[in-house]
Amino acid sequence: MDTLSRLIDLARPQASLDLRCLFAGPFSVEHEPEAPGIAPFHLVLDGECVVETAQNQEPLHLRRGDFLLFPRGGAHRLRDRVAAPLHDAAPFTLSHDGVLPLRHNGASQDAAELDLLCGRFVYAHGPAALLLGSLPDPLHVSLPGAHAQDTLHTLIAMMRGEAERREPGALAIVTALSHALLALALRAHSGDSNSANPAATPGVLALLSDARLRASVEAMMNEPERAWTIASLGDVAAMSRATYARHFNERAGVTVMDFLTHLRMAIASDLLLRTQRSAADIGMAVGYQSEAAFGKAFQQSTGITPGRYRRQQKLGE
Repeated sequence: MDTLSRLIDLARPQASLDLRCLFAGPFSVEHEPEAPGIAPFHLVLDGECVVETAQNQEPLHLRRGDFLLFPRGGAHRLRDRVAAPLHDAAPFTLSHDGVLPLRHNGASQDAAELDLLCGRFVYAHGPAALLLGSLPDPLHVSLPGAHAQDTLHTLIAMMRGEAERREPGALAIVTALSHALLALALRAHSGDSNSANPAATPGVLALLSDARLRASVEAMMNEPERAWTIASLGDVAAMSRATYARHFNERAGVTVMDFLTHLRMAIASDLLLRTQRSAADIGMAVGYQSEAAFGKAFQQSTGITPGRYRRQQKLGE
């Protein structure tokens, strides 16, 4: 399994589709902050709109094929692109299109100026931190302008087609395609390893955009139990110790050893959730020679002990 796939697997995002929006004329929709572990997203199937957030001074202009994800569930407002006076706005109506709840303001599908798919990813606390914690909030990816245009266009066309035709199994298909959409968006954000413009946001995706740094991340992920040092990881990356440490810090936004700890804790959290292995066994699997050392590192990272983490997650707290 490649590293990005492994990171997505660790996060275990469960996609759910909330509704489809068909709007025309002036409109404004407020989205309140989501609870931890919920990442709402919007996909523009057709048309244009504007999204305003507290994190961005300038509004985000979304066009057909644009994907917007809020990894930490930030509040935002979605409005028409010209900011028309809302006293002229038609009231919202909620119905059902046979696949999803449908919110519209009097616009038919043919007359709609915006066709928007809204949903969310619910992800596992702990294992998801390595990936989603490093993403900007919001994450805006212009899919038509990204690599693999044909694949992305086909995916979006399939999602829109399934939503429009409303044939049996359409909801299951669109939900499954949402997982593929997330992977393609993350790939597009990380940037191609041969690109002259790698991902600008520090984090694990920025590391994966650099072929040599990616090799060291893959090594850490494949052998988290190994007693890695900056020198040995630099050898994997074919860099001197100092050069490797400097480049890694620039791309990751944290030191090599801090990143290794975060990675080990993500893997440990996943093992605590998916298996019945003891804390001592899991600690050994991620590089700690004693249960006490693992427990101390885990609590420093998450704020709770491994045992309490496992109990809380099973109870859904």
